[in-house]
Amino acid sequence: MRKLILAFVLLFAVQFTFAQDEALRKDIMKVIEASGSAAQMKAAKDQILPLIPADKQAAFLVEFDASMPAYYDKIVQIYIDNYTKEDIQAMLKFYESPVGKKITARAEAVTSATMTAAQQWGQGLQPMMMKYMQ
Repeated sequence: MRKLILAFVLLFAVQFTFAQDEALRKDIMKVIEASGSAAQMKAAKDQILPLIPADKQAAFLVEFDASMPAYYDKIVQIYIDNYTKEDIQAMLKFYESPVGKKITARAEAVTSATMTAAQQWGQGLQPMMMKYMQ
């Protein structure tokens, strides 16, 4: 009888932990979306898409989108490894504030402009590197 009770307690503990873990993962995904990380991936996809031949873009988009859940699973794990549940709750609270909402609303535009600035900087960096590589 004791073994049965112990097994039940362990099963309950595992289920409870799984439910807490799943709730934390959902909160982390909310943070990722609110922080603009999802918008960064959309901006990257938008920059890559013109490089793909037009007749292959639809297939590329399907495959790209199918790869995203695995990517986000890795990002969620990084957050779990580096932040506490309380940290995640504080992040969510921030992103629900007016400034947080502004960051979310402008994330894609800021990311796109940042990528353009980085490309321009990189183009200027090439001559400098060549100067020192010779």
